[in-house]
Parts: sequence; structure tokens; C-alpha cells
Amino acid sequence: MAGKPNPARWVLLGALLCAGCAAPAQILPTPRASAPARAEIPAPTPSATPAPLFDGARAYAWVTRQVAHGPRITGTAGNRALGDEILAELAAQGWRALAQDFSYKSTAARNLIGTKTNPQSKEWVVLGAHYDTRKRADQDPIHPDQPVPGANDAASGAAVLLELARVVDVNAAGKNIALVFFDAEDNGDLDGWDWIVGSEYFAAHLSQTLPVTPSAVVVLDMIGDKDLNIFYEKNSDPALSAQIWGAAQRLGFSGQFIPSAKWSMEDDHTPFLRRGIRAVDVIDFDYPDWHRVTDTPDKVSADSLFRVGRTMQAWLELK
Repeated sequence: MAGKPNPARWVLLGALLCAGCAAPAQILPTPRASAPARAEIPAPTPSATPAPLFDGARAYAWVTRQVAHGPRITGTAGNRALGDEILAELAAQGWRALAQDFSYKSTAARNLIGTKTNPQSKEWVVLGAHYDTRKRADQDPIHPDQPVPGANDAASGAAVLLELARVVDVNAAGKNIALVFFDAEDNGDLDGWDWIVGSEYFAAHLSQTLPVTPSAVVVLDMIGDKDLNIFYEKNSDPALSAQIWGAAQRLGFSGQFIPSAKWSMEDDHTPFLRRGIRAVDVIDFDYPDWHRVTDTPDKVSADSLFRVGRTMQAWLELK
């Protein structure tokens, strides 16, 4: 998760926000042929197996698998091993998986990208989360020099993307989808590093990975807290936020997706806003274990992961 909220630095971002939303479509069953006169009408056969729904327990398993790699600090063996596992999972789920290598302050880094295309659409949307962790728990009053385990920040967002890779149907979504795991997000203000380095690099080189500018970017960050309270982020696109929070409300998750603004964040959605791309930060910043050694899997809830993941799956199916 990027640095502390700083409302003053966001005055100029308001002009970047644009409205616009689409109406949901209804998926109709495949018509069956008319039956002969006086013949018994057979029961219709489904045209395809229904897409699976998001599974919070599976997502939680991805949280523990990430934390088992130890600190996933950019440039370390743990970061590299997790990145390899993410790329392998994307490929196993039928996504085109690629690594976007770059260097920052003489440190090797890479964004991880999975894409699935819908030949009936030219529209692209991006769902992103960072997968690196913070090298020092500078908010911890007892162990400020130890690395952050990063169960909620950032394993929760990456876990939701990995489960979405299993369940998302681009045909039902009616659009092309990119799942992007950003590196080098979480060591800002340490040893001269900046925040959101990976997403800034990805946004600056969009033409290398996507054929067109995405119509929307949604970032998931710190969304596994057991006491989940996700408010509107003040810099995010209002219309796009309303779409997502509306999807959550229709699913009965209005207690977790609260349609009022609270935080103003610099996060992985920021580089896209700067370029005039609609973007939203889905984040619960009311997390007492932020940048502490206590950010461990026991602080994360499979139910919270389910509510966020199921909301994103439902939102993607809007046309």
C-alpha cells in the first residue's frame, strides 16, 4: 500500500476524473428448436457449463501461499519465486502470461500480466494489485526494522486477482481483461525509493502490453481485513466507483462497500488518473496492522476476500 494519505497533493487530480457507465446486459439462454406437434417437449439442454463463482476460501489459500514465500521485497528471491508462481497460475488458467521487466535504482523488478481476449469486443479493462511487500515495518512500535509479512498488504489484492483468473469468463464479461500484478509499489520513503513504481512503469508503457488504452482500471489494495469497510476513495472516478459499489449493493454487500468518501490516496490507480484514464482504488485503509510485523494471515478473512472478489466478478459482467 502506498504512503499516508495526503489530501493537499490531489487538488489537480480532480480534473482527470470523468463520468460514464454502462447498462448491465441480460444473458439469455440458447433458444431450442420447436418440437413436432403432439410430441413431448424435452427439457432444454444448457448450452454451456455455468461459470464458477468466486471462492473466498480459495482466495485465502492464495494469501497463505504468498506469505509462505517470506518477504516479497522487490529484487529478492522471495519476490522472484512468487512472481514465477503467479505467472504459472495465470498460464494454467488459460491466460496469456507475460513478465514486464524493468529496473529501478539498480534493482531488478517486473510487473506480471495476464490477458484474455474476447474477439467480439475491442474494449479492455485492467484489474490490478501489487504483490511486493515493504522491507521495513516502519509503523511498528516494537519491530520497525523487520520486514512486513504482507498478508493484507499486498497478498489480499493479489489473491483476489488469482481467484478471478480461475472464475472470470471474458465471454460473459463482453470485454477483454488484463490482470496486472504490480511490483515495486510498497517501499516509498525508504532508502530513497518512491511509491507506485511498477504501476507508473506499466502506465507509461501501455502500448507494449495492450492494443488500446483501457476504458477502466480498478486497483485492489488491502481488501482482506476481517472488519471490512471500503469507502469511496476521493480521487477515484466517481461514475466508475458508483458502478462497482452498486454491484456490491445488489449482491448484499452494502455493509462492506460504503458509498461515501473517506480517504485520499496515492496508490496504483494514480498513474492512470494522471493520463486521463478512468481508475478506481478499492481499498480499506482502516487497518491497524498497516506496515507492521502483525500484518499476518490471521488478520485476513476469506469472507472479506469473497465479498470483494464476487463484486469484481459481477462488475465485470456489466456491459
